[in-house]
Amino acid sequence: MTDRKLKFGVAGLGRAFQLMLPTLVAHQKLELVAAADPRPEARARFAADFAAKTYDSVDELCADPGVEAIYIATPHQFHAAHVAAAARHGRHVLVEKPMALTLADCRAMIDATRRAGVQMVIGHSHSFDAPVSRARDIIASGSVGRLRMISALNFTDFLYRPRRPEELSTETGGGVLYNQAPHHVEIVRLLGGGKVKSVRALTGAWDETRPTEGAYSALLTFADGAFATITYSGYAHFDSDELEAWIAESGYSRDPNAYGVARSLLARSADELALKQARNYGGSESPATALPAGSRFHQHFGFLIASCERADLRPTATGVVIYDDVARRFDAVPVPKVPRTEVIDEFYDAIVHGRTPLHGGEWSLATMEVCLAMLQSAREGREILLKHQVGIAP
Repeated sequence: MTDRKLKFGVAGLGRAFQLMLPTLVAHQKLELVAAADPRPEARARFAADFAAKTYDSVDELCADPGVEAIYIATPHQFHAAHVAAAARHGRHVLVEKPMALTLADCRAMIDATRRAGVQMVIGHSHSFDAPVSRARDIIASGSVGRLRMISALNFTDFLYRPRRPEELSTETGGGVLYNQAPHHVEIVRLLGGGKVKSVRALTGAWDETRPTEGAYSALLTFADGAFATITYSGYAHFDSDELEAWIAESGYSRDPNAYGVARSLLARSADELALKQARNYGGSESPATALPAGSRFHQHFGFLIASCERADLRPTATGVVIYDDVARRFDAVPVPKVPRTEVIDEFYDAIVHGRTPLHGGEWSLATMEVCLAMLQSAREGREILLKHQVGIAP
């Protein structure tokens, strides 16, 4: 059967799961049947919401014979071990970004899933967003000439959202290089064909109370001579949603007058960890599972222009603006009924139809190589040449 539902398990009911939950609930190609999390309140909520099994360990979830595929949404440092456990039991894996904290762990994940003959997709990253894919199709068609340059920036309040201590330590996967750079890198790699040649980067860690990188700027060169600049700040001052008609990264409109909410909320809280747990799935302030009310647009990751020989392309929350030699025109991209549906569709097609996923292990290892090279470049003050890049299969 090609229209069957995947029996889906979830490893980790934290913030990543909370953001992915509307997709998992609304998508017609999967059924949530089990979950694992150490927090009893999260397990109780999941069991009540989905009449599903729950476990307090990922190993138990992986051993459940009723689970076919597992969404690995545990803290970053556990991704490699949890993918290995899932693979041992023959479970396909959808792994939350970042893939892992080291290239050795990324390679171990690839090897484990290959030995087991199971599929692995890494997502969600914003390279799945449909307007980005449309821009890539326009570039690949040759109608606007060769891609020459990409300019991308995103300014958010990332660093001042409630965090666990490990999320404020670079060594344990905290900061914007592990959590936000994979979005930027995947987008420009997709538009640029995948093969980054070198990286030169600078990073900023400007708040001693949040002792990890909160900003970066990097120059990426591609094998064919194109180049990209990516800039990110999570310091909660300027917000680049202002450049996107006040449509948030989530794809929903936001109030431009709600300035400083993240910093204000954090300043009023005496217990940051308790604040985070309250907002996580199963917590006292966790959102409902249904899609929020109101108009929905495409998700996005800030402002981007792809400069080609005969046009500039700007993916937006509604489509792609094309600035060619004679006119400005707009290529509308329909918003899917289910947010992030592209992630599940790619994963489903890999498992059920045997299609090679774009966001598979080798592609995602190459993304992490760029992110880690950005850290290395900033620390050593030099350009880093890359070794493990892969292109987009025709």
